[in-house]
Amino acid sequence: MAAVNKRSVMTLFSGPVCPYSHRVRFVLAEKGITVDIHSVDPEHAPEDLADLNPYGGVPTLVDRDLSLYDTRIIVEYLDERFPHPPLMPIDPVSRAKARLALHRIERDWYALLGEIDSAPNEAQADRARKALRESLIASDELFSVAPFFLSEELSVMDCALAPLLWRLPRYGIELDDHAPALIDYAERLFARESFQESLSEAERTMRT
Repeated sequence: MAAVNKRSVMTLFSGPVCPYSHRVRFVLAEKGITVDIHSVDPEHAPEDLADLNPYGGVPTLVDRDLSLYDTRIIVEYLDERFPHPPLMPIDPVSRAKARLALHRIERDWYALLGEIDSAPNEAQADRARKALRESLIASDELFSVAPFFLSEELSVMDCALAPLLWRLPRYGIELDDHAPALIDYAERLFARESFQESLSEAERTMRT
């Protein structure tokens, strides 16, 4: 059960199908943080968002006079401001390893999602789709090491992976029986109450 933190009400400007916004929503739900979520259409972002975020994008978190607009910065801020349950390791070496794993998740896997979305033609989209599928299957053994990604407890790495894995059907990526450990891991994450709470209505339809 997630801890309940109600010390202040923050505002999150969130894209309803944005995986980075979804990551922040998952962290908020896991920590039981009270937040006002403003769903933002990236094509018609509200004017006040530009005052809070010079890039005008999502996710953007507002906590009193503080505005944050980088996903990893937002997540680390939330983990430090609301430390229970902790999502980052305590010791410096383990924290550095977690940050490096996040970097690889984003560079190796999230980047391929972006390539599929921005591909100028279906052939290039298929190449990125195939590369992502093969990379995930090749990493299957990593998901059998511990209940969570390289950890006994849920961490920032799981909060980053869950939105990506949830979207695989939307991108036409099926792992079938080629990655059993990864599939079991994903189902454990998806079954968490906090993950279900983090889903937007549009995201729910990705697996119906």
